[in-house]
Amino acid sequence: MLKPSQKSLRSWSNEDWDYINPKDKNKPKSKRGRYLPKSVRESLTPYQKAQENKKKRQATKEGKQRASYSKAVAGKVRRAT
Repeated sequence: MLKPSQKSLRSWSNEDWDYINPKDKNKPKSKRGRYLPKSVRESLTPYQKAQENKKKRQATKEGKQRASYSKAVAGKVRRAT
């Protein structure tokens, strides 16, 4: 029997994950943007997509593995599962 946290992780990993811009798969890791579930990618405005990709690329350039989400996007990611 799975614990609630394990169930959450399983459903989280079953999401259809991809880059905001599908062409990012062919770019070097330092040039890639945000990686999100399909439901979140579809709900973002073009402006939010551009901002999230910019934020992720900047963090990568600074040597960070993670970049924080904006408040609006963080809520959507939280509700994605």
